Amino acid sequence: MLLINGKRWIVKPFIFFTLIFILKSFLAWGVIFGDMLPWKSLLTEIPFVWALFCIIERFSSKRKLGYYMTVNLLVTAIFFAAIMYFKYYGVIVTYHALEQVNQVTAVSNSVFSLMDPYYLLIFMDIIVLGYYFFRNKKGRDLKKRINRSGRKGFVTVLFILSLGLCLFNVLPNKASMNEIKKAQEMGILNYEAYTIFAQDKTEVINTRDITQDTIDKLKGTRPLVNPQLQGAAKGKNLIILQLESFQNFLLGLKLDGKEVTPNLNRVMEDSLYFTNFYQMVGQGNTSDAEFVVNTSFYIPPRGAATMSYVDKALPSLPRLLKANGYQTATFHTNDVEFWNRGELYSSLGWDQYYDHQFFGEEDVFFFGASDEVLYRKTSDKLKSMSMEGKPFYAQIISMSAHHPFTIPEEKYRMKLPERYEGTFVGDYIRAQNYADVAFGQFVEELKANGLWDNSVIMIYGDHMGLPIYSLDHDDKQLINEIYGHEYGYANMTNIPLIIHGGGNTEPQTLEQVGGEVDILPTAAGLLGISLENHLHFGQDLLNQTYNILPERYYLPSGSFIGTSGLLIPGISFEDNTQYPIAAGGKKPAATEDEYNRALRLLQLSDSYVTQLPDK
Repeated sequence: MLLINGKRWIVKPFIFFTLIFILKSFLAWGVIFGDMLPWKSLLTEIPFVWALFCIIERFSSKRKLGYYMTVNLLVTAIFFAAIMYFKYYGVIVTYHALEQVNQVTAVSNSVFSLMDPYYLLIFMDIIVLGYYFFRNKKGRDLKKRINRSGRKGFVTVLFILSLGLCLFNVLPNKASMNEIKKAQEMGILNYEAYTIFAQDKTEVINTRDITQDTIDKLKGTRPLVNPQLQGAAKGKNLIILQLESFQNFLLGLKLDGKEVTPNLNRVMEDSLYFTNFYQMVGQGNTSDAEFVVNTSFYIPPRGAATMSYVDKALPSLPRLLKANGYQTATFHTNDVEFWNRGELYSSLGWDQYYDHQFFGEEDVFFFGASDEVLYRKTSDKLKSMSMEGKPFYAQIISMSAHHPFTIPEEKYRMKLPERYEGTFVGDYIRAQNYADVAFGQFVEELKANGLWDNSVIMIYGDHMGLPIYSLDHDDKQLINEIYGHEYGYANMTNIPLIIHGGGNTEPQTLEQVGGEVDILPTAAGLLGISLENHLHFGQDLLNQTYNILPERYYLPSGSFIGTSGLLIPGISFEDNTQYPIAAGGKKPAATEDEYNRALRLLQLSDSYVTQLPDK
C-alpha cells in the first residue's frame, strides 16, 4: 500500500519535488542561518522553485521528468555551493565567485575538510531517482505517466502568484546592508537571482575630490608636529614577514605548560607588539593581504584584488622604497600564477619575485616547499642582496601552516594534549608550532648573516585560521577554553603585529587599533620616507591612537573595527550588533557617524584605484 501511494506522489512531480526542496532548504538554512526548522524558507525558497516548476508544466509534454531532474540538480548545486562557501568564507556565495573557480580547485583539500558528511544528503535523492528512472524498468514505465500534461490555466495562475511572492520577498529587502540578513529575508534562491540582475549603483568619486586631507578627516587622524620615531630606522633594511593563517591568541599560549610559539614569543618580548591589530582581506585571502599591506588601499567590493586591480600601475611600498634607493623582492614558495600573483607583482612594481621555480621541489607539502626551505633560501638571497651596497625591502610569505593544517607527521614538533588530538583546533595549533620552529631557524640565519640588527622586521598574520562558522561543537569548546570566554568575531579577525628593530625604543605592548592597511605608513615613518605624494588609507600606528578599519567579505558589508569596537550592521545601522575589540575591550560604543565614515572611506578607495592609469 505504501509503495502504491509513493508511486502516486511520484507521478505528480510538482508535489514530489516540492517536498524534496522543503527538506533541502531546511538543510541549507540550518547550516547557513543556524535555523534548524526554518518555516520562513517555505515562503522564500518554495515560491522560487514553484515558478520554475510552473514553466515546466506549462511548456513541456515530453521529457518532463528530465526537466524536473535538471532543475533539481541546478538548485541543489546552488544550495550546496552556498553551504560550502559559507563554511569557508562566512558569506553568501554569488555568481561572481565563478571567476575564482580555478583557485577553489587548487585548495580543494581545504574545502573538503569543512564538509560534514550529512551535507552530501542533499544529493541523495538525485542518485536514487536517477537510478530508479533511468536504470530500473518500472521506473522507465513510470516516466511515461509523468509526461502527461497538467491543467494549463491553474499552472499559469500559480506561476503569477509564485513570481509575485518572489518579488514581495526581494523588493523590500534590496537596501539591506548585511548580505546574510538580505539572503535570509529574500531567500537564498531569490538572493542569487537578485545579484544577477541588480545593477551596481556605486557612485564613482572624481579623483580631484579624493585627497589625503579628506581621508585623514574621515579616519580621525591627528596632524603631527613632532612624530615619534620618525626616521628612527633610516637606512635600515625592511623585512616584512607575512605568517600564514596566524591569529593573535597563539602568542604566549601554553598547552599543558608548553609554549606553542616560543620563538615568536622571544621576538615579541623584545619588540613593539600591537595586540589590537586586524586582518583586512577578502576572497583573495593571502594575496589580498599582500595587496593591502603594499598599497594601503582597501580590497575591492567584489572578488580578489589580484583579479580586479592588477591592470593598474599601483602606487606601492615597493615603488616608494625603490624611489628612495632600495632594492625590492618578494618571496613565496607557491607558483606565481596562483591567485594571479604574477600580475599583482607587476602592478606593485617589485624588482624581483622568487616563487616555486626558485624554491624547487625540496620538502614540499601543501602548495610548495616548506617554511624551512623558504627561510633558508631566502636568508641566503637576502645576504647576497645586502652585499650590493643598497638597503633592501623584502616581503616573505610563509605557507606551511595553511588550511586545513594537516601537516606531515614528520613535521610534528610538539605533542598535543589528548583532548586536542584529531580536532581542527589541534591541527591548527600543531601547524603553527611547526611554523614557529621554522621561524626560529630564520632568526638564527639572519643573525648569522649580520642582517638581524640592521633591519626593521615587521611580522603579522595574513588572515584568520579558525573561522567561527567552520568550527564544530568540540572545536568551539576548545577555543572557548583557550580564550576563557566565547570566541567572537573580534577574536577571529585579530592578528598580531610585531615590529623589531624600529629604533632605540623599549619593548612595548601597544593597544591602539590597527589593521593591515596601516603597515605601509608605519614602515615609511620608521624609515623616514615621506608619504606626501602617496595617497594612503592607513596611518602611522606609532603616532595615532584613534582608528577606523572598514571590513569586507569575512564580515558583512558596512562592518568596521575601530577604537569604539566592532560593529556589524543589520538591515541598516539601526539594527546593528556591536562587540568589544579583542584586547583592552571596553564596552563598544560605535556611532552612526563612524559607520557612515567607514562606508565613505571604502567608496573613496574604490573610486581612486579604479581611476588609476593602466600599467
